Amino acid sequence: MPFAPVWDEHCRVLVLGSHPSVVSKREGFYYMNPNNRFWAVMSALLSADFVSADKETKTRLLLDKRIALYDVVGRCDIVGSADATIANVCPTGLESLVEGAPIRRILLNGKTAYNLFVRHFPQYAGRATCLPSTSSANARMRLDDLIEAWRILAEYL
Repeated sequence: MPFAPVWDEHCRVLVLGSHPSVVSKREGFYYMNPNNRFWAVMSALLSADFVSADKETKTRLLLDKRIALYDVVGRCDIVGSADATIANVCPTGLESLVEGAPIRRILLNGKTAYNLFVRHFPQYAGRATCLPSTSSANARMRLDDLIEAWRILAEYL
């Protein structure tokens, strides 16, 4: 079962991951593996402490900045947290979210999320941008490089 989306009718940017990691599923919220750098990137870009914030505060901070957060995949077969093993995808129902808010840009967290998004939601591909994954599996990118790559987020807020 996917997490509920973080969103409201004021969101201008939608950030989509592929599917929650094992750690995130256990913790019940997005990007909860401490090795994933998503919250560190958000902290740097949005001048707020997402890293040490609890789930409710993370949600409020995102919504205050008009950022929605969700995943492309609702259900799938996956081995551990490895995106490369995702099979038998049942996508999330993100149409109502995209149509229910003034979404200017859809940012995909990594190539797997982007490829799955384009496959399952081609009608929104023109609004989508693939960004480097914040996952620790993307170890070749330093945090500073990720922050720079993700800076595009601010253009759409």
